[in-house]
Amino acid sequence: MKIVFIRHGDPDYEKDALTEQGRREAKLLVPRVPGFGAKEYYVSPLGRAQETAKLALEGSGIEPTTLWWLQEFGYPVYRLDKPDQGGVPWDWLPQHWTVLDDLYKADQWYKHPVFEKADIEGQHRKVVEEFDAFLEAHGYRHKGRMFEAVAPHNDTIIFFCHFGLETMLISHLLGISPMILWQGFCAAPTSVSIVATEERTEGNVQWRCITYGDTSHLYAGGVDPGFSGRFCECFTNEDERHI
Repeated sequence: MKIVFIRHGDPDYEKDALTEQGRREAKLLVPRVPGFGAKEYYVSPLGRAQETAKLALEGSGIEPTTLWWLQEFGYPVYRLDKPDQGGVPWDWLPQHWTVLDDLYKADQWYKHPVFEKADIEGQHRKVVEEFDAFLEAHGYRHKGRMFEAVAPHNDTIIFFCHFGLETMLISHLLGISPMILWQGFCAAPTSVSIVATEERTEGNVQWRCITYGDTSHLYAGGVDPGFSGRFCECFTNEDERHI
């Protein structure tokens, strides 16, 4: 089984929609999506993901199913450097989170006071329980740090969703703290990430990330990947996001 995560196009977060650049990016997915040979399509309820899916599937006659838990995992927390200003659970300054060993642990990261105050553990559990139920309905049951192949298959499923959410779901499949992916990886707008099952002995499954943040469709269309989700490459780069 393969799951293809497609991030929404360049966003206008205030309007929860795509920018003109984002719409152009999404349209460049049109020739690429059929190549995945997906049997099922799902989409976040948020406008920027809905618009991306509509443009990417234009002319296909496909209507993706909306799943509430594919919405961005944007529950507000109060970062150490911004104690009076809410923000997403990621985007911490590296000098704050890298010194906290528990944030690297799959079963401890959500116990930091910043996350406990926002009940991130509870919100995380709601999403991953829905994800596990979805996977079990598709033949793969979560069992300890692995999965059991109850009804294995080679089908491909597509999720149109969000950077923070997709990295969190991938970290769940791999059994690692999402802080590592949130802070160390970036999926540019309309990028493609793919995870696949590996059943090397009968019935025993682990997941492997075989593609992350691929933007080859943008390069093919003569468009550079967007910067959304990244921070300044050098502190002196005044035109790039710092905080």
